[in-house]
Amino acid sequence: MRLWSLHPAHLDRQGLIACWREALLAQKVLAGLTTGYRSHPQLIRFRAADGPLAAIGAYLSGLAEEADARGYRFDRTKIHDGSGHAQLPVTTGQLDFEAKHLAAKLALRSPADADRLADARPRTHPLFRLGPGPIEGWERP
Repeated sequence: MRLWSLHPAHLDRQGLIACWREALLAQKVLAGLTTGYRSHPQLIRFRAADGPLAAIGAYLSGLAEEADARGYRFDRTKIHDGSGHAQLPVTTGQLDFEAKHLAAKLALRSPADADRLADARPRTHPLFRLGPGPIEGWERP
């Protein structure tokens, strides 16, 4: 499971669709609707939020916005209401780690997107607020 801190605009088609599916799974886990993936480290920051379901809902909404911009149709009825949820913190170290991780994936499966990412300064998903610091403690580099 990879719930990117990077803005969804940086993801290629496969990455955006995979992130959508994984975030929907994360939403089920946070709602207690599945027994798998309950201890997945990617969920730590969502569980730490004031409203975990609202946080993952806001995350999914950001993915759906990017899908709309690309002409894809993600089913927004599956999203828990995340409107008005406060931003979650993410560190510069985490964002840099994810940008390098994504660049390696894109180099193999989508070179044009890899070039686009290399030319861009990594931005965060709208749910996250960037601050200084190392890779997050829950990350498994």
